Amino acid sequence: MSAGSAAIRRATPELTGLGGRAAPLRDVDPALAGREWRGVLSDIDDTLTRHGKLNPRAFDALARLQARGRRVVLVTGRPAGWVDHIARMWPVDGVVGENGGLWSYMEGGKLRQGFLASAEERRERRARLDALAARILREVPGCALASDQPFRALDLAVDFCEDVPPLPSAAVEHIVALFEEAGAQAKVSSIHVNGWFGDWDKLTGCRRLLRDAFGLDLEGERDSWVYFGDSANDEPMFAAFPCSVGVANVAPFLPRMRSHPRWVASLEGGDGFVEGARALGLIES
Repeated sequence: MSAGSAAIRRATPELTGLGGRAAPLRDVDPALAGREWRGVLSDIDDTLTRHGKLNPRAFDALARLQARGRRVVLVTGRPAGWVDHIARMWPVDGVVGENGGLWSYMEGGKLRQGFLASAEERRERRARLDALAARILREVPGCALASDQPFRALDLAVDFCEDVPPLPSAAVEHIVALFEEAGAQAKVSSIHVNGWFGDWDKLTGCRRLLRDAFGLDLEGERDSWVYFGDSANDEPMFAAFPCSVGVANVAPFLPRMRSHPRWVASLEGGDGFVEGARALGLIES
């Protein structure tokens, strides 16, 4: 047993055959490796990266997926500015950002963008989020605005472990409670609590990008896509896609999630992404 697999089993009973919904990746039906997959959807932070660094093997896997004719769409809590760059520069077919509120893709050499809020709504909501930010920073010692906050169009990202010393779970829950008390949505990633005014999540943004960029109806496509993720803000995607993989570091989040990935890799971050892509025949071993 690998160290990653052992860590998962220590962290949660879901992978021990005691009735949980997530199964070890080694339990994948080999027949799935022969499926004609349409594409891959994946989170970025701690799914393709680990400890803030992009895994070169995972990045290479994205290019290999495209070379095999599979769509590659990234679905992240990261900001509009990052989404612009990634859609232009990475081997991907589209990017959904800010937990589903916006998306970008290239078409005819030009960047196309979409938002789930008008420019006027974005201005009005930003003023409310700025006021809420001041309250959160005042009431939750040790947290900070995420370093990528200046590049955000729709949400507020509160850092609890990326560039600040890790905060206890009670502090993270307090941040979530303050967002919800103000009437905002709140999702916890592996590094930030993201909050916004609006009714969307990662799945909402995916539906819109697939429709706008490729003319696809996700409802009829779910069995032909695989989703990869690592934390609680991936829950809508884990619930939506019958074939989903959590990298090993999803384990601490599983007890607080109602919807789990179908399988969990034995390796963390980008290595777990590559492990899953190979197990499902998305790329060659």
